Amino acid sequence: MSERKVLNKYFPPDFDPALIPRRKQPKDLQHKVRLMTPFSMRCNTCGEYIYKGKKFNARKETTDELYHSIKIYRFYIRCNRCAAEITFKTDPANSDYAAENGAQRNFEPWRDEKGEMAAEREEEEENNPMKALENRTLDSKREMEIMDALDEIRTRNAMNERVDADSLLDKMAGTEEETATKRQQDEDEEDERLTREVFKDVDGERIKRLRDDLDESKEELSAAKVAMAKFAQPLALPDFSAPMIKKRKQGGSLGLVKSKTAKTETSTSKKNPPTTAATSATPKPAAKPASLLSLVGDYGSDSESD
Repeated sequence: MSERKVLNKYFPPDFDPALIPRRKQPKDLQHKVRLMTPFSMRCNTCGEYIYKGKKFNARKETTDELYHSIKIYRFYIRCNRCAAEITFKTDPANSDYAAENGAQRNFEPWRDEKGEMAAEREEEEENNPMKALENRTLDSKREMEIMDALDEIRTRNAMNERVDADSLLDKMAGTEEETATKRQQDEDEEDERLTREVFKDVDGERIKRLRDDLDESKEELSAAKVAMAKFAQPLALPDFSAPMIKKRKQGGSLGLVKSKTAKTETSTSKKNPPTTAATSATPKPAAKPASLLSLVGDYGSDSESD
């Protein structure tokens, strides 16, 4: 089963639309439309009130009347109570609708106000010729403004019709570039203004920085960087383990050295005993008293002698 609601239908290759016969339709052909009543009305047959905006299934036809090349349409509806036919048509002169047959339009206060204003104006113009001249001048001025606005609209529409798509895109791209350039210029001007406000003294004078001061500051900065680089290097700590081992090898746990003089004396006395009295009688140099440190060293070296 083929689909009912499709976008594209099949046309055979030998299809010729010129061979399709045209239907002859009458000029007063009526179309069925769905509409809402443009004004409130009262049925002349049964007196039923039909308010504005009520929906009806209506018939529409084109009349032979024209208003400045504008077609006037007529609509047919039926009363929802007595089924009497009601007709009304368009009124392009007043931008409104006008009741025709089968119903009467209800009273509308704003329409009466407009009529009263028009009547007052006519009466005033009859009694005061200067007021009539002023009103005609204002009307002509208003009409000229309206005509100028219409000419401007027509000119703009003609220009839009002649505009090419490529030229329009180029114009839009150029506009975006100009906007970006203008934004950048505004930002630069704002930065310059803030800079001028910052570099000012109390009197409002601008502070100028000399080139020598700038060079000196650069040199100081480079020297500071070199010093920081030196401090950043790791320090070489001394090796405390080697001296302690050496002291332990030399003199025990306290690092004391044993006296060599006392040891040599004891060894010579054992090897060479006193032979004669003469030799014993000969005066000998007095021995130096041993120091306290040497005695402590001898005491600590017993373990080595054993």
